[in-house]
Amino acid sequence: MGEAIKAVVVLKKGQSATEEEVVNHCKSLLSSYKKPQTVDFLSELPKNPNGKIARRAVKEKILVGKDRRVN
Repeated sequence: MGEAIKAVVVLKKGQSATEEEVVNHCKSLLSSYKKPQTVDFLSELPKNPNGKIARRAVKEKILVGKDRRVN
């Protein structure tokens, strides 16, 4: 489908992590085809009025400046 797995991470206050650390952690818990290839760090995840994560808004934040659009 031309899509790769990407992790979107919000770190707790005072915590730090690198992209490599997140990928290696996922690699230890998941099958190799399920591990993320890239990691984006956000300050917070947008939520809808029901309090659930607004996935479309997350995708829009990630794709800013890219040629792709959210369907």
